[in-house]
Amino acid sequence: MDKPQIILHVQKSLNYTVFDAKWIPCSAKFVVLGNYARGTGALQIYEVSHGDLNLVKEAEKSKAFKCGTFGASNLQQRYLATGDFDGKMSIWNFEALEAPVYSVKGHKEIINCIDGVGGLGIGEGAPEIVTGSRDGSVKVWDPRQKNDPVATMEPGEGETKRDCWAVAFGNAYTPHERCVCAGYDNGDIKLFDLKNMSLRWETNVKNGVCGLEFDRKDINMNKLVATTLESKFHVFDTRTQHPTKGFASLTEKAHKSTIWQVKHLPQNRDVFVTCGGNGTVNLWKYHYPMNRVEKDNDGIEIGIPGTVSMVQNTVLSTQPISSFDWSPDKEGLCVCTSFDQMLRVCVVTKLKTV
Repeated sequence: MDKPQIILHVQKSLNYTVFDAKWIPCSAKFVVLGNYARGTGALQIYEVSHGDLNLVKEAEKSKAFKCGTFGASNLQQRYLATGDFDGKMSIWNFEALEAPVYSVKGHKEIINCIDGVGGLGIGEGAPEIVTGSRDGSVKVWDPRQKNDPVATMEPGEGETKRDCWAVAFGNAYTPHERCVCAGYDNGDIKLFDLKNMSLRWETNVKNGVCGLEFDRKDINMNKLVATTLESKFHVFDTRTQHPTKGFASLTEKAHKSTIWQVKHLPQNRDVFVTCGGNGTVNLWKYHYPMNRVEKDNDGIEIGIPGTVSMVQNTVLSTQPISSFDWSPDKEGLCVCTSFDQMLRVCVVTKLKTV
């Protein structure tokens, strides 16, 4: 059977450090976010057209952008939420980039990571945005409300402040159920239940957590992938939680470098990519075990992890891949950025054969 191929379609050199790129839903355009050498923020919109990248629109802002998401916007507006180096979370209408439609100084330090849910027709319930910061706090925002977060998770009195590097929404399958997962520089992973405002589960994977993603946000939690500094990623089966052992998981070593990113294929949640600090992109397939659950000696259900196989890999850059995003509309189309100030659009072929 023919294997999928990762084909570089078009690339472009940029004059700023690129941190994030996101496809604009229902379009052939994507937005790129970064940091000019003078410390200002770069926001550019490109369109893929006839094998080339055309710059459609751009704006320069006072503070550098670190991350962005469309996850809390509806498909009509397609507003982008961003986190910047000043701790500010802003929401932008691309038709009027002079000023944000919503802005809040949410954190004392840089916002490292952002995710959204409740928009784009994905996930039940309110539109919400989660931000994680170097200040150690994770905050959930409802952009329909004023400047106070609807939830804040931060260290208690006397607890060490950890740098939050990754956040992800999940479990948004009813109007009331919703979780936020956060990963920290010391390897802590914490799963917060927003319905009950409680810590549902926590673990430590011994290395800083660079990336987190549920395979889907809008279903009963199924799988969670966490990528880390020391060439490892972990896949947790989040369908069955044991009262003492938590979630079953598998650990895989890859890239021979930091694994910066994980992104599940929107059209098949058992296929995902990981992106390495050495400029590599790996395509993986998750295989479920014959039985996902067994009973321990006390008759309590415990999960059984599956396995992963690498389907394809390629070297795209000599520098770390700083972001990767699948097109939600065209299967196999993806955009990625790297710290050599390059923007690349790739096509992954034959995904149906995986």
